[in-house]
Amino acid sequence: MLLEETIQQKLEKIKPFLSKQQWSAISNDVDGLEYEFKDVVDRLFKTITTMAKTYEQDEKGDDAICYLHYFHGNSDWYIVEKDSYIDKDNGETISEQLQAFGYAVLNGDTQNAELGYISIKELTKLNVELDFYFDTTTLGKIKINLVENSEVPEVDTIEDLNPNELSLTQFVNDFGDSLLSRVAEQAPPLFDGSYPDKWDKTMNSLKRQPFDAQREIVASIASLFFTHGQPAGVINAEMGTGKTMMAISLAAVTASENMNKNLIVSPPHLVYKWRREILNTIPDAKVVTLNGPDSLAKLIKLRLEIEAGDYKKSSTTPCFYIIGRVRMRMGFNWSVATRKTLVPRFTEKDEEALPKLKGFVRAATCSVCDKPQYDKEGEIIIATSNDKRADCKHCGSPLWTLQRANKKAMTQREILNKALCQIPTIGKKTADKLLNQFGETLIKGMLADNIYQFVNLMDENGDLVFSDRQSVRMERALAKTEFGFGQGGYQPTEFIKRYLPSKFFDMLIVDEGHEYKNGDSAQGQAMGVLASKVNKTLLLTGTLMGGYASDLFYLLWRINPSKMIECGFSAESSMGAASMAFMREHGVLKDVFKESEGNSHKTARGKKITVHTSKAPGFGPKGIVDHVLPITAFLKLKDIGQNVLPAYTEEIINVPMTQKQGQVYKEMSENLGNEMRKCLSKGDNSLLGVVMNVLLRWPDTGFNAEMVVHPRTRDTLCFEQPIFDDLTLAPKEQKVIEYVKKEKAEGRRVLVYTTYTGKRDTAARLKRLFENENLKTAVLRSTVGTDKREDWIIDQVDRDIDVMVCNPELVKTGLDLLDFPTIIFMQTGYNVYTVQQASRRSWRIGQTLDVKVVFFGYEETAQATCMRLMGKKIAVSQSTSGDIPDNGLDSLNTEEQSIEMELARALMKR
Repeated sequence: MLLEETIQQKLEKIKPFLSKQQWSAISNDVDGLEYEFKDVVDRLFKTITTMAKTYEQDEKGDDAICYLHYFHGNSDWYIVEKDSYIDKDNGETISEQLQAFGYAVLNGDTQNAELGYISIKELTKLNVELDFYFDTTTLGKIKINLVENSEVPEVDTIEDLNPNELSLTQFVNDFGDSLLSRVAEQAPPLFDGSYPDKWDKTMNSLKRQPFDAQREIVASIASLFFTHGQPAGVINAEMGTGKTMMAISLAAVTASENMNKNLIVSPPHLVYKWRREILNTIPDAKVVTLNGPDSLAKLIKLRLEIEAGDYKKSSTTPCFYIIGRVRMRMGFNWSVATRKTLVPRFTEKDEEALPKLKGFVRAATCSVCDKPQYDKEGEIIIATSNDKRADCKHCGSPLWTLQRANKKAMTQREILNKALCQIPTIGKKTADKLLNQFGETLIKGMLADNIYQFVNLMDENGDLVFSDRQSVRMERALAKTEFGFGQGGYQPTEFIKRYLPSKFFDMLIVDEGHEYKNGDSAQGQAMGVLASKVNKTLLLTGTLMGGYASDLFYLLWRINPSKMIECGFSAESSMGAASMAFMREHGVLKDVFKESEGNSHKTARGKKITVHTSKAPGFGPKGIVDHVLPITAFLKLKDIGQNVLPAYTEEIINVPMTQKQGQVYKEMSENLGNEMRKCLSKGDNSLLGVVMNVLLRWPDTGFNAEMVVHPRTRDTLCFEQPIFDDLTLAPKEQKVIEYVKKEKAEGRRVLVYTTYTGKRDTAARLKRLFENENLKTAVLRSTVGTDKREDWIIDQVDRDIDVMVCNPELVKTGLDLLDFPTIIFMQTGYNVYTVQQASRRSWRIGQTLDVKVVFFGYEETAQATCMRLMGKKIAVSQSTSGDIPDNGLDSLNTEEQSIEMELARALMKR
């Protein structure tokens, strides 16, 4: 289609200007008919293709136009021109490179903001985001707005504080008890700890018993639903506290109240984990996964069962229907379904003459009544549009039909052969052999309805077809595999919305509920539709609020719109207006008033006042009391007690470099620092990120030659030969191997995190070095799919490995790595969320061994600086949750700044 080709071309044009995360988000579903980023792509394409090139705005000063805006944390980059250069080989002018010229404001420091060269490539590599909704404006206006919006600097030291003033921590310690007493008097809790005995009996009947703290959370939400009649509740609990277990226990309790049908929406890689957890907890539960190609067949069967009256009788047996989040997109594949028929056309009839036949036209006609279709002006339609589904104007029949996503139809045998080849240990030849031996009908029946019969398949002599090892691998894989022998692509959420009775499902359980906070996301809107089709909604999250009150507004609106309307946030005019009203009452809005000189009048000088409103992070206490506390139950790991969790410790091990290593690093740091200062003096910031990354990685990648090239001029700034060969251990590697050997001697497996790949693949090197020391090692790569990583890790544990090496990004969510009680970070990176998540992978309910997390870094290098800055961010993150950190990376914290920019400043000081 022409439209799709145009969008694809525009996407390719703007791709170099987007970070990897933004590209992933904006390019998703580009082939869909309801591509939600079309307006954004059009606007960015127009801006990028028409923006000024180098020197075109050289004399304009503050009147120069800023076309693009990048932002990260409190830092901003405004792009004025895109660079171009002359190819020396053929004299051709090459334009639209990723080198640009603009205005950089680092860490909100407007006094030291300056014009200079900016590397778009470096910005996108560091995941700096492009502002999709930035309106082009002059550089002068941007400078004025930045100055007006700049904040008053915070107090730097304790000495600057008034000695007569109490800190907030001291105030809470001194007066916390009396404050809590007054709060309890004025706002009594909805749940006081008492609940019906039958809820306890229900939880006691489960295969796995919830802990006392978990039981309290379950009872509090059940009380919210049944005692207070609220339609929605939230479990806001730390990772590892067992949110899945609490939700399953709550489903069992609601089933005892004759509400037994549950719909679960989960991240795609956790669908089958949910299924396994349910079956391991509730003995007789019915679990149906709607995550594969046979989802539509299952829903059609459910609809027929409902029509037959199978669900009219009340039951206390819980039923669960689990949908992966990718199924939340409300759409399906369809195409126009009309006939082409020759229809006569007549001249217009007047008062004196009869209409005359003008000829025939091949018109679009209904496939049911065979009548031609007309537009609003009464003209015959030659062909119906692919943009909108329409119905016949005469009989009301649809002029469209479902279309298979895969245009190439396959035979039944081809479908079965493809399905069999997905099973471990079965290839094409084995699949053909099985189909020839047992027949298509038998194999199809077993894969669709009884996979365990297939695992234990016997031949005509009564002998098992598969060996014990094959059976174990196949059974594990089949537990999370869906086989669909149709070829449709209808979305389950669309079917539930249209064809199942409203309120058929009693409870909607939304895992990772904060993922549905965006106002314009299709998944968020679909979640709201599902919430309107059920009786009760439960959100599970560890981070309820993302910082802005508007995030919470859309979540609250989707799970309980009547409450929001009651509070005066009606969406009659628009959701945007309601969100802004919510922000103004409970969030933080900044109104910036700008007064400028206007036209002069005869007797006075005119003035012009403009107001600009923008949102800021924050949520007021009244909003928490009104909208959060009445529906939310909170749980932290430390609150579970009962000696559920073992000890957790963090340790930093600083390793000195060898004399040669230290000398090379010092010379490299000085040389690159000097080059960076020269570039900055010329207004060129493009070398900043290059130097920062080189100095961070080189101590760990000294086994490779290092060449540093200026990103704009392509001049070689530094070249170092390798100082370690394939067999020579670097000091940090030696320390890590000694540590791993010590842990192995104590019977503990070790998980090692490392971040460098490609030419500087530290994971492959670590594997080789570990195995040279007789340590059995496995490396988890990104090529292992998210839905297969859990099984892959179990297979490696079955092989009795000593060490697993991987990037922390691969395992930071959704995986319980209880078999690795010791975790080592070779590098930390910048992402606080990743470090916090990855460091807790094995400190979870079910862990019996003490958990140790160790951070290794080289002394007097950028790595030590980076760990100190990471400690600052982690301290802020944990203190907002009520924790005061005092060990590990947290102990290095002294202040609060942006990690990337603080690290750059520290490197500059060197």
